[in-house]
Amino acid sequence: MIKTLMGSIRDYMKVTIATPLLVLGEVICQMMIPFITADMIDAIKDGTAVTEMLPTAGLLVLIALTSLAFGAAAGITCSHASCGFAKNLRRDLFYKIQTFSFANIDEFSSSSLVTRLTTDINNVQQAFMMAIRIAVRSPLSLIFSFAMCMYINMELSLTFLIALAFLVVVIGTIMVITLKIFSQVFRRYDDLNASVQENLTGIRVVKAYVREDHENKKFCDATDNLKKMSVHAERLVIMNQPVMQFTVYTCILLISWIGAKMIVGNGSMTTGDLMSLFTYTMQILMSLMMISMVFVMVTMASSSAKRIVEVLDEKSSLTNPEQPIYEVKD
Repeated sequence: MIKTLMGSIRDYMKVTIATPLLVLGEVICQMMIPFITADMIDAIKDGTAVTEMLPTAGLLVLIALTSLAFGAAAGITCSHASCGFAKNLRRDLFYKIQTFSFANIDEFSSSSLVTRLTTDINNVQQAFMMAIRIAVRSPLSLIFSFAMCMYINMELSLTFLIALAFLVVVIGTIMVITLKIFSQVFRRYDDLNASVQENLTGIRVVKAYVREDHENKKFCDATDNLKKMSVHAERLVIMNQPVMQFTVYTCILLISWIGAKMIVGNGSMTTGDLMSLFTYTMQILMSLMMISMVFVMVTMASSSAKRIVEVLDEKSSLTNPEQPIYEVKD
């Protein structure tokens, strides 16, 4: 499935590869800032003059501007790559449908094909955009932040291992459940589109036989079913954030308690180290929240991707189908 979809990247391969590389540069710059800031805090505590700290402050400004440049460039390349991928995928799907016979179209139904060309491709586009930027940035930020925490203090960093194990189990369970629900949600979209299409094409028949009330009820039932399935899925998905916030803020409380004892008690940790640990902890929290967003989007898009690939892999029942000879102008 992934190989089939990646075939639609084509002329946007360069910007697709460039985006993760730019994101890597952005993450490296962001990871350096709290570490340098910790040294500045310790220097201020020891009574260092302001003039002696100016070179370090200038270095921080330079790193921040470099991170900003990497992030802006990654946003530009990511938008070009995702929109170009969606354009090519929509074109490939449209051209494939042009080779179908009536039997192929009846197998999928016109309403389902419309949903795959619109809603499904939009979902895949959003997932692709997250995959080449957020799905790269969040794990890198998580790994680097955890590595810096380990470097600062090994004992305090072990609290994150238990938290990560707990979050993996919870998020994995939610993903497995919601994946099945989202598959049913897209079938409800097909039913809704079918109801609209039938009323548009057969409006004369509906009015002639006074079937407006029946068609209204049919449309309302389709929308109600779609709403119920979507609400049920979103209720499960939204549980990611409170679980993660509870876990990470519990880690912050433990770090504050144990870190304060280390500073006041045996002096094995400095105030700057504790402040940098708080910064890296918040970055870990943001990374986990972003990863949960990616999981939700990928869960939704996986069902859409399967539906798109079904059409792309379908063989026409015509004896000698011809590809469309026209081209869509960019």
